[in-house]
Amino acid sequence: MKLSSLNQGRDGRLVVVSKDLTRATDAFFIVPTLQQALDDWEKVEPRLRDLAEQLEHGSVPAFRFHEHDCASPLPRAYQWADGSAYVNHVELVRKARGAEMPASFWTDPLMYQGGSDSFLGPRDPIPAADEAHGIDFEAEVAVITGDVRMGASREEAAAAIKLVVLVNDVSLRNLIPGELAKGFGFFQAKPSSTLSPVAVTPDELGDAWDGGKLHLPLLSTLNGKPFGKPDAGVDMTFDFPTLIAHAAKTRPLGAGTVIGSGTVSNKDEGGGPGKAIEQGGLGYSCLAELRTVETLVHGEARTPFMRFGDTIRIEMKDQAGHSIFGAIEQEVQAYRKEA
Repeated sequence: MKLSSLNQGRDGRLVVVSKDLTRATDAFFIVPTLQQALDDWEKVEPRLRDLAEQLEHGSVPAFRFHEHDCASPLPRAYQWADGSAYVNHVELVRKARGAEMPASFWTDPLMYQGGSDSFLGPRDPIPAADEAHGIDFEAEVAVITGDVRMGASREEAAAAIKLVVLVNDVSLRNLIPGELAKGFGFFQAKPSSTLSPVAVTPDELGDAWDGGKLHLPLLSTLNGKPFGKPDAGVDMTFDFPTLIAHAAKTRPLGAGTVIGSGTVSNKDEGGGPGKAIEQGGLGYSCLAELRTVETLVHGEARTPFMRFGDTIRIEMKDQAGHSIFGAIEQEVQAYRKEA
């Protein structure tokens, strides 16, 4: 089943989307928003699945689905917690800023609590106040959970996964060192993130979903040029049930919690840092990782961070080449204060 929220009100208008992302039908007579669906998932999910089946058979009123009409599946969520499941990425980025990586990072997940009150729509511009902040994208996979009790087991955490989405976790790289130096984590360095046009139930992913990881390439295109295609199921040190259980260790998680994987990152075949696509590698899911590799190879970073007018597209396709979640496609724009 595929679900989307069209632009309407603060929390969107829930629609069920066809498997091929061409058609949609309103779900308002069942439940008006995705958050309300998640709040009562056990009761609502079967009715939404029936509607999805009717949509595929052409037996309910439908309209053309346009990704440009979408808000984030959850325009605002009760919680957004982003992990760093790909420890290879963490190690590289820390190395770039001269920070040692503790051995515990391989056994105890990193996670930060981001701003969930203003997710950007999948085709919304990325508003930025200053290019000097070091504007970067981060292509990720995330899951949306139902209610999770405090102290939940890994098995309970796995059962709580209701939906899967893609994420652009926008980062302001040049603000990160100063904030981390305060010893209190990210805040200004992590502006609004973006979710894909469509959220899908895990069964929709077929064999690519193993219950904890999504085994498909995550595609990033920067200014129309292929930038990354790492496999999201490879080099993922901590799977999603592990991340959810980690987040719920000392607190319950409310229905609609979004848990991110962190930047998807693959090592090179020889075990070293990944290579750019034009060098025969799988590329990267953020500029910071490319800049780190450039520093290691050339002694300095050669690729700039994003500038006003740059565009990023993030997408994932199934084995037949069909888009699963729709595409995140955004342009960086100078932020203009409203009068």
